[in-house]
Amino acid sequence: MNLAIRAQRGDGSCQVELDPTDKIGTAKVFAIYGKGGIGKSTTSSNLSVAFAKLGKRVLQIGCDPKHDSTFTLTKRLVPTVMDALEAVNYHSEELRIEDFVATGYAGVMCVEAGGPPAGTGCGGYTVGQTVKLLKEHRLLEDTDVVIFDVLGDVVCGGFASPLQHAERALIVTANDFDSIFAMNRIVAAIHAKGKNYDVRLGGVIANRSAATDEIDRFNAAVGLKRVAHIRDLDVVRRSRLKKATLFEMDPSPELEAVQNEYLGLAERMWAGFEPLPAKPMKDRDLFEFLGYD
Repeated sequence: MNLAIRAQRGDGSCQVELDPTDKIGTAKVFAIYGKGGIGKSTTSSNLSVAFAKLGKRVLQIGCDPKHDSTFTLTKRLVPTVMDALEAVNYHSEELRIEDFVATGYAGVMCVEAGGPPAGTGCGGYTVGQTVKLLKEHRLLEDTDVVIFDVLGDVVCGGFASPLQHAERALIVTANDFDSIFAMNRIVAAIHAKGKNYDVRLGGVIANRSAATDEIDRFNAAVGLKRVAHIRDLDVVRRSRLKKATLFEMDPSPELEAVQNEYLGLAERMWAGFEPLPAKPMKDRDLFEFLGYD
């Protein structure tokens, strides 16, 4: 895989560019972003199960050095791609599928990209190595849906690199200042990647929020759309403590409602979202826009 830092003409930025031959095949590819701690991994894992319940073959790729994206699916912290490569001195031909892919609940294939040691390397390299390895083992050919669960706020080209593979990007946010501020930065990153790649904004998932008034007000101002609302329910907290997805918890009317929300979202994602031509606000404008006087 060739990995390069390329200066984008006209905007003064530098972005990681992956080898164009490392494209994912016919699967529908989604990238999930949001503020750190907002529930991206919970959202991604339950979405993966929802797609599996709809009969789809699903692959979830965690793109965070913490490598905890898939633990509710697998009930453990699985070895990362970078761990597996290091174990064979980076001779990828020596790896077996089971060295870096774990099968989770409902048959979801689970991969954790991992990351370079703190303060060294680039997250884009780990994403690129992961996609390359999956293609070498022909795993992407038998996959209907790929979900990238990506580290926090997008502040560098490395962790924005999954956008080079995705068809649609979705943003997880709560109904508060910090989450929406992060969402605005993510919109900017997706807008930048969309100039050179096929990725487009698919919508916003409101999470851990009783109300969505500030989210909806921001969406209306920049051209976004809320596509799901996962409320701040205790069953979500309990599912994380039990290392389980919401589809494995004891039945209740509350649980059935949130399961149906995920199943409905998966159906709409599979059918295809129209791209949203959102434009981010300047930081100072957003600061003035949010909240109350």
